[in-house]
Amino acid sequence: MPGLLVLLSDVMLKTKHKNLVPKIPFVGRFAYATKTFIPPIFLVVIVIGYFVSSKCPYVYGYSNLKTPIRSASQITEDMIRDTFGSSNMIAINVPSHDYYKVSRLATSLEAMPEVKSVTSLANTEAKGGYMVSQPLTPRQFSEMAEVDYDAAAMVYSMYASDKDEYGHIIGGIDKYKIPFLDVFMFLHDKIDEGYVDLDADDRADIDDTYDKLVMAKKQLRGDTYERMLVYLNLPEESAETFSFLRGLHKKIDPIFEEEMDDDPNLHVYVVGESTSEMDLGSQFETDNIVVSVVPLLFVLVILLFTFKSVGMPILLIMVIEGSIFINFSFPAVMKENLFFISYLIVSSIQMGANIDYAIVIGSRYDENRKTMGRKDAIIETVNFAFPTIITSGSILAIAGTVIGFLTSDGAIAGIGQSLGRGTLLSMFLVLFVLPQILLLGDKVIAKTKFSVARPIRARAESGIIRVDGRITGHIDGQIIGTVHGIVRGDVRASIISGDIQKLADNEGQNIEEYLEHEENK
Repeated sequence: MPGLLVLLSDVMLKTKHKNLVPKIPFVGRFAYATKTFIPPIFLVVIVIGYFVSSKCPYVYGYSNLKTPIRSASQITEDMIRDTFGSSNMIAINVPSHDYYKVSRLATSLEAMPEVKSVTSLANTEAKGGYMVSQPLTPRQFSEMAEVDYDAAAMVYSMYASDKDEYGHIIGGIDKYKIPFLDVFMFLHDKIDEGYVDLDADDRADIDDTYDKLVMAKKQLRGDTYERMLVYLNLPEESAETFSFLRGLHKKIDPIFEEEMDDDPNLHVYVVGESTSEMDLGSQFETDNIVVSVVPLLFVLVILLFTFKSVGMPILLIMVIEGSIFINFSFPAVMKENLFFISYLIVSSIQMGANIDYAIVIGSRYDENRKTMGRKDAIIETVNFAFPTIITSGSILAIAGTVIGFLTSDGAIAGIGQSLGRGTLLSMFLVLFVLPQILLLGDKVIAKTKFSVARPIRARAESGIIRVDGRITGHIDGQIIGTVHGIVRGDVRASIISGDIQKLADNEGQNIEEYLEHEENK
């Protein structure tokens, strides 16, 4: 930017116009007249804003967000939901293929009022009232699969032999039970191998059932885990939904405790949009503390060494932090859901960007107080800072507000609206509250000032020398003080702050001739 300013300086001079931003001395006079009661009122507002903003209705998914405009896809989704209703599905992965355990869990879940339906191999009917993974005797299997009993018994004997379970063959195959899914898959393999002969119609029926079972198995059963799809009567995100999900593990884990004890790597998993949003909500509490505290500390440390005062940074941060509290009180009062990421982003931007407005006011007032009284200093400060604040602030406020009302994305809409509103609040507080706080805290700022010792350097120069800073030593005589000037002669001094720079050798020139020569160059 400095390079561009130098490069385009002629263009800027040619396009220069008169100042369009007016002076506002009345704001400074108002600040001086109200310095005793505006700060206490603001302190009360901060406390109220903190408690109200803590009730802000944060959401962790898009289902409960409303946007000023709706995209074509959103309109379509609304129509589908209005016509067919909404669906909230979670998946439960359990570390077992035990039919009795999985069936018992499915039956237990279906009995709960929060559950609309449950889909799993354990409760999916295959035929004639028998479930897909239900263990069947040869007689039951022959009736359901509509195959000859002798063929069914032969398949069971072959299955037992294949699994090295010869005891069932010796003890009587009639009482041997095999899950329908497993024995049917085995039957299909033996048909392909030619051990079982069926007519064309029966073979077509077997193949059709086999294709459906293969698809179901891919969807619902893995090597170790079995999946259940649970459709809820609850919204995707609500306190009732989260409470139900937290209780699921207490209900499910004891059923599969034996499997998890045998292998510590096995767990019960409950996944879905609702569980993701519940996890985000629990993590948000930690993220909120980090995002609130860390930027605050960084800004405090930076301002501490910028102003060399303990009181000034605290007063400036109090105003901006107050604007953040007030800003996020609006969604709570208006009962408008706010996406949690919108809060994290906007609170960081508001602290990082809007603190500049307070710094402009604070630094100018601190400078003016060296030569002016409190009233004149605050009037001059506000007049000086107003163009900067109104220019920068209006750009950020307008950009945020326009984005907030022209997007169909819920998270972006929340960011834009909150950023625009927060910037306007910061501008207002910096102009109409911060001056009163500085006036009232004038003595605190002065008493908490400190200085940072710098290493003292000794320099000796002869000739024409520029001296800037606080020095102690001899300049054709002893001198102690803050000097800004040019000396012709000898300088031997210890530099406390500032610098000594040799400009030219002493060649008989006096200072006026040297300066005229430099100006002509």
